[in-house]
Amino acid sequence: MSGRRVVVADDDVLMREGIAGLLERSGFEIAGQAGDAADLLRLVRDQEPDLVIVDIRMPPSHETEGLDAARVIRRELPEVGILVLSAHAEVDEAMELLATGRGIGYVLKSRVSKVEDLIETVDRVIDGGSVVDPAIVEELVQVRHREDRLERLTQREREVLELMAEGASNAGIAKRLWVTEGTVEKHVRSILSKLSLPETPDDHRRVLAVLTFLDSH
Repeated sequence: MSGRRVVVADDDVLMREGIAGLLERSGFEIAGQAGDAADLLRLVRDQEPDLVIVDIRMPPSHETEGLDAARVIRRELPEVGILVLSAHAEVDEAMELLATGRGIGYVLKSRVSKVEDLIETVDRVIDGGSVVDPAIVEELVQVRHREDRLERLTQREREVLELMAEGASNAGIAKRLWVTEGTVEKHVRSILSKLSLPETPDDHRRVLAVLTFLDSH
């Protein structure tokens, strides 16, 4: 874990310092902290960290400055992982960000209080994974549950789909559902087939494809 460099951006000093402290104690290197989007962009361009943790709403207008900065970072430095924090489950913003590729995460600030969850999320995004807060997944599944193609899924396949959308690996899904990894692989193949999604060796694209489908109208 040593050498994994992170920039933390949040206008709430206590939140920012708290996250930075948690990560430092877990072996990460804090490459810098920023209180607004302009400082964040300067820091990232200068330091080129492995990961940026950014709040969606930052000064001056506290609207989407953090999200806008994340888009710039993704365009200029696509290898830098981005973990967006939000006080609320904003599905459209989450989907737009997740559609930009690998090394992307969107979690609610309430989850940051759970140290193990935060460290696991940071690790996964740095490693190129996609992490979605379960609250977002639950909202998507509830909103879309009447969509025709979803009706083709069995109850077990729906459970697997939700865990896939959260970013869980096949091994992780197997552990959660108390089934073998081979059984999960069969469910995943069936889900991709029923949803008319092409099977791909890239698990992260699979997650994005499923989420994109769930959010489609």
